[in-house]
Amino acid sequence: MKLNILTPEGSIFSGDAYGVQMPGVTGSFEVLDKHAPLIAALTEGKLKVLQTGLNGPAAFYDIQGGFVEVLNNNVTVLVEGAKQA
Repeated sequence: MKLNILTPEGSIFSGDAYGVQMPGVTGSFEVLDKHAPLIAALTEGKLKVLQTGLNGPAAFYDIQGGFVEVLNNNVTVLVEGAKQA
């Protein structure tokens, strides 16, 4: 799937990913390849980008609140701020 993580300052991640784990307002959740369409609110916390599989390498970001949209195997994460952890 294609993943884009965007902040008001610009893109901090753009590329292919196996999945992404995010801090939702009502609890953490995960989006994997071919996930159903979704829009969800995010809270402050840690976002994990799974690069090649569940046990493969991962990138971590500390994010502020925002939103995520999943549509047609494209995941767009819009957050108020983020930094690589």
